[in-house]
Amino acid sequence: MARSAVIVQITFVRTEDGDRDMLDDMHDRCSAIEECYEFMLAYAAQGLRSGDGSTFCDQVRELLQRAAHALDGLAESCRTTVEELCLEPAERYQPFLVVLDRDARNSLAAIELVMVQPNISSQLIDNLNASIHLRALLTSLFLVDEIFKSARTPAESVEAG
Repeated sequence: MARSAVIVQITFVRTEDGDRDMLDDMHDRCSAIEECYEFMLAYAAQGLRSGDGSTFCDQVRELLQRAAHALDGLAESCRTTVEELCLEPAERYQPFLVVLDRDARNSLAAIELVMVQPNISSQLIDNLNASIHLRALLTSLFLVDEIFKSARTPAESVEAG
């Protein structure tokens, strides 16, 4: 079954003063998830059977572990970023954060299931890539990326003007 590839590009805007903030934490988390997803697309295309390509298998396991770590607490990091950016109305963000948390937990469950397998084939990764849970998570990340970028942009425009 041929599946279409989705390339993820999350581009959070960072603070100019260089201080690490929750936006940086969100950026780091999303980068880990993005890097893992992009590698999984390439891994799935390799057509590796279970146990083949141990170097690739080791890499995919490492990236899955990083993505799992990034998923743990993702919604809380997003909530704190919303607060840091003073996004309003705050009560509109809470239902979305519940969805993001569910997407992250569902994706984490699928990733952890794959990680405990003794061998990770390209087909297994292809099925993980196609998971509606992972795709829902990526779509949610696209949404918050745009919201966070637009929240920073007006402040920068005012300062420049």
